[in-house]
Amino acid sequence: MLLRSRVHRLVMGLSLIMALSTVGSSFALGQDQQEITRKVKSRVSPLYPELARRMNITGVVKVQVTVDKNGTVKNSKLVGGHPILANSALDAVRKWRFESATEETTGIVEFHFDPTQ
Repeated sequence: MLLRSRVHRLVMGLSLIMALSTVGSSFALGQDQQEITRKVKSRVSPLYPELARRMNITGVVKVQVTVDKNGTVKNSKLVGGHPILANSALDAVRKWRFESATEETTGIVEFHFDPTQ
């Protein structure tokens, strides 16, 4: 009986931690992050990973990008999406080129993965 109680508390604690981490990450994403407003000069589409195709994985991958003054992607960071799709999105966005600006900008780029398209 004592063991069952400990297991129950452990499961409840882990569930609470998972729920709070999900709420925290979605709150952090929605607060400061917005779609990037600079015009794209050169856009590279991500390759659909073969493993994702076989597993019929679809979804949206969100990448935070920092674009340098000259229009090159200075930094990119995954902020949401399926891990199997993430590397393909990151590889593609690093090859994008934007119009020049007076300062670097940061924003979110979304990639929609669907094997039927």
